[in-house]
Amino acid sequence: MNLWTSILLLWALAAVVQTLGWVWQRRRDNAGIVDVIWSFGVGGAAVLFAVLGDGALLPRVLLGVLGGAWGVRLGWHLWHRVSREAEDGRYRNLREHWGGNQLYFFLFFQFQALLIVLFALPFLAVARNPVGEVTPWLVGGVAVWLLSVVGEGIADRQLARFRENPANKGKTCRDGLWRYSRHPNYFFEWLHWFAYVLLAVGSPWFWLSAAGPVVMYLFLRYVSGIPYTEAQALRSRGDDYRRYQQTTPMLFPWFPKSDPTPSTDA
Repeated sequence: MNLWTSILLLWALAAVVQTLGWVWQRRRDNAGIVDVIWSFGVGGAAVLFAVLGDGALLPRVLLGVLGGAWGVRLGWHLWHRVSREAEDGRYRNLREHWGGNQLYFFLFFQFQALLIVLFALPFLAVARNPVGEVTPWLVGGVAVWLLSVVGEGIADRQLARFRENPANKGKTCRDGLWRYSRHPNYFFEWLHWFAYVLLAVGSPWFWLSAAGPVVMYLFLRYVSGIPYTEAQALRSRGDDYRRYQQTTPMLFPWFPKSDPTPSTDA
């Protein structure tokens, strides 16, 4: 498997699918579809590289099954939200900021196609792993994958259940895992990428596996995850979310602090 050939093939496929996604959002004024495509796209990349890889069968099978299942779960969860709700506030603000300029949206969707390639780099390392027997690294990778995907699924469900209750409109979810982290779904998403680091131990391209947790952390913490999500939360929930920020860790789960500000809720 040639590194650059694999990357170019994935980029071409991702660019085509994101173009179709851009057409979809243009007709429906909902750019949230870009996240759905990204999730399915990265999961599909795991399956693609597992098939094309020249490493041992066991790590490639694990890559295809685990990476593909992760992408399907996350993509389906996001599609459930995008198909039933109005455009996410983050993208609505972008639409207003860009004045609805579709060229900007097209470039944004194509940038997301490049991100599919970037986040798929760890899969290349796993797909070239020549170690075909069960090792503690492989077992650890599966264990991390299970912990992170189950944890993210629980966090997503707890938030969805909270949002489904009309009485919670304008309030901040503090149920379950959301009591210990303002973004437990992001935490488990970041943790998930360590599974491929462990699955890639022994690969000549092992260094590529570090791209997953490093890049995901940078994006979540500083680029497109937490900054935009918290800005939107402050716009929509105001002082309630400010109190939540004061008492609850941002990303890494820990016990909450006592609320220093008296609540003004009725």
